[in-house]
Amino acid sequence: MDPMIARRTWRTAEPIHGMIYFTPEAGAEYRALGITGQAAYFASRAAPMGAVPAEVVIATFYNFRPELVRSAIPDAWTRATPEDIIAARVRGADAALRRALPDAVGTPELGEAATLARRAAEAACEHLDGRPLFAGHASLAWPDETHLVLWHAQTLLREFRGDGHIAALVAAGLNGLEAAITHVATGDVPSAVMLSTRAWPDDEWRAGIDGLQARGILEVGDTLALTPIGRAQRQWVEDATDAAAVVAYESLGTDECARFRALVRPYSKAIVESGLLGIPKP
Repeated sequence: MDPMIARRTWRTAEPIHGMIYFTPEAGAEYRALGITGQAAYFASRAAPMGAVPAEVVIATFYNFRPELVRSAIPDAWTRATPEDIIAARVRGADAALRRALPDAVGTPELGEAATLARRAAEAACEHLDGRPLFAGHASLAWPDETHLVLWHAQTLLREFRGDGHIAALVAAGLNGLEAAITHVATGDVPSAVMLSTRAWPDDEWRAGIDGLQARGILEVGDTLALTPIGRAQRQWVEDATDAAAVVAYESLGTDECARFRALVRPYSKAIVESGLLGIPKP
């Protein structure tokens, strides 16, 4: 299979998973457990691995400042068990999807999409090696309702891809801070967003830039821009990430991947337009 098919298929369905980090329904569930703010993000995403120490979350989440993670973990585990947090996350996903997709829940089309996504996710589950965050999520029981099957499957596929992406970053010689900086340098995300969500202070961010410039990965200057070496490195990382994700989607094949994209495209569009991703409604 062409690795770009894996990329397109993941990207088309990504809002179905990604909304869980922004939706107020999930936030309300976590607050009821006494977990708020970014601590809810770290705890809810890490919970399938169990009550792990901060170091495990730092390693598996990769590009967050370690001190930010330590401000949330392990304190979150004193407020609620991983099992309670996982249950809260599922309830949040259920409520959010019912709000965003009121006419799709329970339909044959959504059921077909869920079946295809589950097949791809179960194929990924045969390849746990070197994917610790994915493996934690893969250990969870499958939901019963089809809209939650679709959400859980896409969550698995996202974490499967994410662990492969981190492996590529490590192989490319980029640490978490450098990965964040080079991501900004691609133009895909503003530096203000990366700095605010990953909590890197100005001095550490500047030191990371200086190091990348010294290695010829970033252009020298005030604007973050990749050099030809940096662009080649980034392309290698993205190509390696795509190649590592192919095994999940090969179980569907090109035609069924296309069918899956056609089925989920309106769901992803509805989620984006609903504001569940933190994007204001048009």
